[in-house]
Amino acid sequence: MDTHVYSGYSIPPNYDSMIAKLITTAQTREEAINKMKRALDEFVIEGIKTTIPFHRQLMNHPHYLAGNYTTAFMNDFKMDPHLKIKK
Repeated sequence: MDTHVYSGYSIPPNYDSMIAKLITTAQTREEAINKMKRALDEFVIEGIKTTIPFHRQLMNHPHYLAGNYTTAFMNDFKMDPHLKIKK
């Protein structure tokens, strides 16, 4: 994880939405995705809304998992507000 944020840090009201960057690596893409899923499930950020729910859904999207996407992928990606991601 790459961040400047620490426990007790106060995020300014006009903050940059990227307060942390989480990267996973592994021998295979599937292993890296599984590591990312686990990391996202264990990630705790309190006090502000984050993009963690988006990334959890992305990590389970069939086209993403199959590697079948382009930069236009997000044009059709729809968040499911009712989808419950198992932790």
